[in-house]
This record gives sequence, C-alpha cells and structure tokens, in this order.
Amino acid sequence: MSIDRVRAYFKEFGMEENIQEFEVSSATVELAAAALNCEPERIAKTLSFQVEERVILIVAAGDARIDNRKYKAQFGAKARMLSPADAQARIGHAVGGVCPFAVNKGVEVYLDVSLKRFTTVYPACGSANSAIELTIPELETYSGYRDWIDVCKEYPA
Repeated sequence: MSIDRVRAYFKEFGMEENIQEFEVSSATVELAAAALNCEPERIAKTLSFQVEERVILIVAAGDARIDNRKYKAQFGAKARMLSPADAQARIGHAVGGVCPFAVNKGVEVYLDVSLKRFTTVYPACGSANSAIELTIPELETYSGYRDWIDVCKEYPA
C-alpha cells in the first residue's frame, strides 16, 4: 500500500508517528478539512500533471486554483492533469492520496506560493484517509521540492 511506503519514508526521519489515519475519507480538500477539523485552505493538496514526458506535482493550498496562463508561463505547456490510472502508475500514489512523499523516481515536486501564508499545512500521506501536519520548512525538507512557484489564481484573503 502507498501509505506504507510513505510511513517507511517518514520512519527514516523519526516522523512516522505523526501520520494521522482517519475512519473517514480525506480524499478531497473538504473531506480532509472535516476529518482534521481545520480550515480547508490549510489542506496542502497535491495536483499531478504531465508536461511532455515529465510528471510534475504541484502542492498548493486547499483554496488555490491553477491559473492556466501562469502554469503555461512556468512550464511552457498547457496544464494537463494525469488520469487516475496514470497517477497511480507514474507517481506511486492513487488519486485521493497523492502526496509529495515517497514518489516514484523522476517525479518533480513544486510548492506553490499559496502555501506560504500558513505556519502549518496538512498534505496527504499516500492514502485517501491520511494526513500529516507539517510546518512550511518541514514540507520543504520532506517533499524534496525543486522550487517555489506561483501558478495559482489569486486566492481569497
């Protein structure tokens, strides 16, 4: 299972006990916020895209939406999300549990600036009923991100 892969990854850092698993689904921003009893915008959703042969993950705030113009300026291509089948095969995590941790080799991770307004955020951990609370510096460390980018529309203040 994908969550086991993420748990093993976080065990390397002594963080595996910080992973939360729920009796209910956390597969969407709204469900995750309800399971965690937090604001939806603090859910660090991980969106999966294909740019030519590359697979990229963009971690963004729960209330952020991709701005196609900004995305094309950043990556030189139109935003094309992976299908659920492709996500599982190419990233190593199924839709609903996609996260930037313990991903397949070659997957590129980017963090969107929409996350910078929070002290802590909640990304998934490889399953549709899991999350971990991380500070922004922890997210940088554990995600293996390449860069901070700005590819989302203006989000509510």
